[in-house]
Amino acid sequence: KVFDAEKEKDIPNKAWTNAEIIFTGGFLPPTTINTNVKWIHSIFSGVENILKDPFMLANPQIILTNSGGIHAAKIGEYVIGMMLALGHRIPLLLQHQARQEWSDQRYSLFMAQELGQSTVGILGYGRIGQEIARLCKAFGATVLATKRDVRHPTDERYHIEGRGDPAAEMVDRLYPPEATGFMIKECDFVVITLPLTDQTRGFFGEQLIQKMKSTAFLINVGRGGIVDEVALAKALQEGRLGGAAFDVFEHEPLPVDSPLWKAPNIIISPHISGNMVNYTKRAADIFIENLQRYLHGQPLLNVVNREKGY
Repeated sequence: KVFDAEKEKDIPNKAWTNAEIIFTGGFLPPTTINTNVKWIHSIFSGVENILKDPFMLANPQIILTNSGGIHAAKIGEYVIGMMLALGHRIPLLLQHQARQEWSDQRYSLFMAQELGQSTVGILGYGRIGQEIARLCKAFGATVLATKRDVRHPTDERYHIEGRGDPAAEMVDRLYPPEATGFMIKECDFVVITLPLTDQTRGFFGEQLIQKMKSTAFLINVGRGGIVDEVALAKALQEGRLGGAAFDVFEHEPLPVDSPLWKAPNIIISPHISGNMVNYTKRAADIFIENLQRYLHGQPLLNVVNREKGY
């Protein structure tokens, strides 16, 4: 039996009580209800809110899977678009266009940072990071990346066929997270794809920003809360970074008094890098694959490690 609801208030207690599997965008049973839930699948990749839910905390035996991997192609394209826009000074070009200005200094002002001649550093070599690496390699870039377990670089989780780098063949060098500061000194572009966990919250602060090249660009498609936004705005204002593109923020919507709004050389998007027309279908595809596995007693894809937070 299947019970479908678009709003949490439409779900009767009986549906929660009888449910064995929950496919959800965030709705979970109240802790006051006894359920038979064995497995929860999140339509999203990030599960930090689900993991903090009282129901999940009270039921550590429940398996949680997510839809990680379905966003990789779309977010990969977004990141490449931001790299090209920043590297080719598109925001500055648009400012000059709005002023109807044909600058005498145009050759120096709009000197491009070619992606094919760049070193790209990716923080977090999961499915999104792997797809970014694959696309960067097509341009001829050198790719560096950090990964929690560099001794086991292969990835057996869900991948869209032909996408990503599950065998870790596209990355020139892998570093442990502790070597992030050493790695980013070499990079012309630094891309954050990390999940938000206790270990990554506030991870990219002033100390790491200072280690970046003054001409480098910082892109965040991971999670808000990883980057110190005040330190980033200050670095941009002082010309200590070439620019930035951010799709995720500690507080969303981004508050009107955030210093990022007025910082120079930053592209701000409202958490839409993973948005796509067929999002629900792709999330359903991985759920259906896992449902077949569940019914046949096989291991599920994308099982969340509660201790790691992803």
